[in-house]
Amino acid sequence: MQYNVPLTFGQVFAPGAFPATGGLAGVYAGATLPLQVNIKARHPDGSVRHAIITAVLPQMAAGQNGTLALTAAAAPAQSPQTGPGSLLASGFDATVKLTVDGQLYTASAAELLQNTAYQTWLSGPMVNEWQVSAPFKSAAGVNHPHLSARFAIRSYKSGNGVYGKTRVDVTVENNWAYEPAPKTFTYDAEVLINRKSIYNIAALKHYHHARWRKVFWPELEPAVHIKHDTAYLIASKAVPNYDQGLTISPSALTTMKTTWDAAKPGPMGMAMVDKYMPATGGRPDIGLNHAWGAMYLLSMDERAKEVTVGLSDLSGSWPMHYRDRVTGQPVSIVDYPFVRDIKISTDSFNRALNRWEDLPQCTPAIECKTPYTPETSHHPSFSYLPYLVTGDTYHLDELHFWANWNLINQNPGYRKHATGLVKSHQVRGQAWSLRSLTQAAYIAPDDHPLKAYFNKIVDNNLDWYNTTFVAGNTNQLGFIDNSGFAAVAYTGPGGPKTGMSPWQDDFFTSSIGQAHELGFTKSKTLLDWKARFPVGRLTAPGYCWVDGAVYALSVRATEASPYFTTFAQAWQATFRAPDNTDLVNSTGQRYVDQPCASQLQANWRTQLEIDKRSGRTPWLAGEMTGYASSQEGFPANMQPAVAMAASTGIPNARAAWDVFAKRTIKPDYSQRPQFAIVPR
Repeated sequence: MQYNVPLTFGQVFAPGAFPATGGLAGVYAGATLPLQVNIKARHPDGSVRHAIITAVLPQMAAGQNGTLALTAAAAPAQSPQTGPGSLLASGFDATVKLTVDGQLYTASAAELLQNTAYQTWLSGPMVNEWQVSAPFKSAAGVNHPHLSARFAIRSYKSGNGVYGKTRVDVTVENNWAYEPAPKTFTYDAEVLINRKSIYNIAALKHYHHARWRKVFWPELEPAVHIKHDTAYLIASKAVPNYDQGLTISPSALTTMKTTWDAAKPGPMGMAMVDKYMPATGGRPDIGLNHAWGAMYLLSMDERAKEVTVGLSDLSGSWPMHYRDRVTGQPVSIVDYPFVRDIKISTDSFNRALNRWEDLPQCTPAIECKTPYTPETSHHPSFSYLPYLVTGDTYHLDELHFWANWNLINQNPGYRKHATGLVKSHQVRGQAWSLRSLTQAAYIAPDDHPLKAYFNKIVDNNLDWYNTTFVAGNTNQLGFIDNSGFAAVAYTGPGGPKTGMSPWQDDFFTSSIGQAHELGFTKSKTLLDWKARFPVGRLTAPGYCWVDGAVYALSVRATEASPYFTTFAQAWQATFRAPDNTDLVNSTGQRYVDQPCASQLQANWRTQLEIDKRSGRTPWLAGEMTGYASSQEGFPANMQPAVAMAASTGIPNARAAWDVFAKRTIKPDYSQRPQFAIVPR
């Protein structure tokens, strides 16, 4: 039996659900339970968007399940913030020691709380959290030029007002943006809490521009798994509308946990995610959320939460974290409009301020090797969901680092310097950049210095897309042609640069759909324009919907030709042979003559496979092309785009979903549900 069990978690609210002048109480086991509610973000109408909630359960038995219901209550009286004086007077300290090249460096939370300015993250009658950071210091008091420590000290009060349980959140960073000569450091690390050694790791190779995190409970950690209300999370629109009719496979959850444990994830590690992000092909970490996060949302399984939160912890291992010493935040493209993570010619030279703004490079190469290669076009959403449900600032920082890196890894001129446009990325890179930027802007606390920054960058991008495509483009099909960057890059029957990838464009549509659901009003105009592309591929006359998710679609007759104006033209051109003649199989039948979704069409494809000697099983009538049974196949990639399109109200949008939903072969999303999104 556990007594006085503290719970702290993040909670998102639908607009209007938690009024600006209201409060919350909890109901547990039939009794009203007081709550501490630290409001972090509000909707435009003033109602609460995101809060961090703390409760203390009187008791909980092993294996016991309970429900904590949140109910409306009178707004609590404002209580003054409490400093860490009482905690420090009790003798508390947390110290991290690093031995680097035989030199000892230390950082003490108690010393920092006593002698430097701390930030208060949580404040109230149940729990306080104070945060401090500083470089590691040698015994002679000399700061290490690159290595620094961050502490988040969470202290719960017991019934008599004396401080009870304490949680110590430790982050070690090697990520100053403009510190000269960045490198990878190898060191021994030790964490002591209240002068007791609690964690040791030897010969840790800490990669440049990376960080690691560990959380400790000096007293017994509360043994409780907090499950959020999946239906409410989805209804709030803070997360996409995953199919709640799915039951996540128990074997998939077991395999996930086994794989996670076998990887022994720890500092500078990265489990389950492809360490070389530019690698092509479908994989579980790509989507509005990765597969494990979607599994967690739909199951609320403790193992899925462990992996989802743990992957966010490990996302600090990637060498793309650049913190500005002056602001303490990820380096800003407003402060450094010519910032770039590499130098190319003079593109990163700021003539107005007469300075280079490219970030110092890690040299020599032998001291900079890292197993991780990040890339915009394949970067997962590591930290949005973990911050949403935990309220831990490590995850918030990770969300900000990754969203910002999608800006600074571009040529400054391509992004229009401080404007922050993402148009120079591949279309899928634009999709995932906008996903990360909108998630960061949506959930950032209202008083956070990056809230306005990310909101402005999202606004700038939506303005550019609306002006470029909705208002000023003759592209009637609704696909992103990247305004001169090589989006229309595939070779088709008409020659080079006549085709494009619908699946990348579908990623973009789903990202804009999420932006609309998160409340970015300018995204609606763009979404309506974009939705015509997935809708047309399923319902337009003369286009067979079975081919709605082809790998490459011909969109013009030659590189110099204008885009086709109908989907029928695009379909006919796509299914022609390389010599621009009709595509036929060995029986002499033309593909375009086969009735759409018919057995005759399926037989034609089966014969083509026989002609190729590929040995594939017979095709079924109504089976979509593009790996229809795969959770990461092109029809699966298309699904979120069609689901988002269905909410627009444009002609045939709901009909498009109906066609898509009736396809013959579908993936088993109980294993990997990251694309299992349905219309609201």
